Amino acid sequence: MTRLIVAAGGGGDAVGAALLHSALYGDDDPAVILTYAWDRLLIDPLPGPRSPDDFTGLEPLTRTTNGVPATARPLPTAGSTLPRLAAHLPHRLALIDPRHGVRGITDQLDDLVAHLRPTSVDLLDIGGDILARGDEPTLKSPLADALTLAACAQLDTEVRLLIAGPGLDGELPYDAELRDLLGPRVHTFTACDVEPISAVLEWHPSEATGMLAATARGVRGICEIRDAGLPVPLTDDSPVVHEADLDQVLHRNELARAVVSTGTLPEAEALSRRVCGFSEIDYERTKAHRLGQRQPGPLDPVSTLHHLARFEADARARGVTHTTFRRLTEALNLSGTERKPLRRLLADSYPQRYRSATPLWSLTPAQPHYRIRTP
Repeated sequence: MTRLIVAAGGGGDAVGAALLHSALYGDDDPAVILTYAWDRLLIDPLPGPRSPDDFTGLEPLTRTTNGVPATARPLPTAGSTLPRLAAHLPHRLALIDPRHGVRGITDQLDDLVAHLRPTSVDLLDIGGDILARGDEPTLKSPLADALTLAACAQLDTEVRLLIAGPGLDGELPYDAELRDLLGPRVHTFTACDVEPISAVLEWHPSEATGMLAATARGVRGICEIRDAGLPVPLTDDSPVVHEADLDQVLHRNELARAVVSTGTLPEAEALSRRVCGFSEIDYERTKAHRLGQRQPGPLDPVSTLHHLARFEADARARGVTHTTFRRLTEALNLSGTERKPLRRLLADSYPQRYRSATPLWSLTPAQPHYRIRTP
């Protein structure tokens, strides 16, 4: 018995898919999780999603789809968390290839369904931006969701659309945009649900999945995320999984309807510019160029903790109670290679705060343990 889960947004949603599968279906029969290799610039310095040509060691799964084993590696200078996820998750990861637009992804899904004969097919989005029209001013990354939504809508097999952690991606506010669009509750995650993936959350950079896990553990407050410092409420509604009507969501999502017949990623990207007024890959290109001008050096612990204290004071004044390590890395003007040393430095300096809200960073004031070590 095999279940197929399509992770709408990439590696973070793939972790969420593992969490979902364990909670809804148990762990006896591993799933196939179809996901993008799209880890953003803190992990992957190249803009946009990776294709099979960016990896070595992939394993053919069907004529159109490759599996990503733990032994696969991204080619320099690309980056990807998928091989490491494959080593930690009990499921088989399969790579979405976006080079051929929605037509290509639809072919992948058709082949997987014919090959696997899955018991169920779920499309999972963490945060809920897949429900967007396309003109919302808070929308930041609609393209990946639109491609997977449009492809899943063309399958002859029934696909269940599931939204976990509504509002946690910071793109559509829960009360203002999402509440009335969500269907029945399917599950509410608990600390017990999260425990099997706790080791993954120690290193995986996904903010939405991290907040989903934190709220399942009881964390509440306001979490600041991304380079823009978006404030995300952490509430009793945050660790909930809802079903949504796929056909209704497709009718609402103008970008998904626009890209439904696309045969290339550039074609889909051009439609995103037309429908939404921007392309998230253009944003990544601009940011990658800016980051490429910097030459990161060794992390300076004393300077970093000094800047951290100023950031935290300002954030608390904004009503923020938590933040992510991605946000801290950006706010402290550090590079992606310094994210891991930063996390280790903070864990050593403030162990109580680190443990209390993993995988988030608590802004509760506390005196540091002054046993700073150089990363």
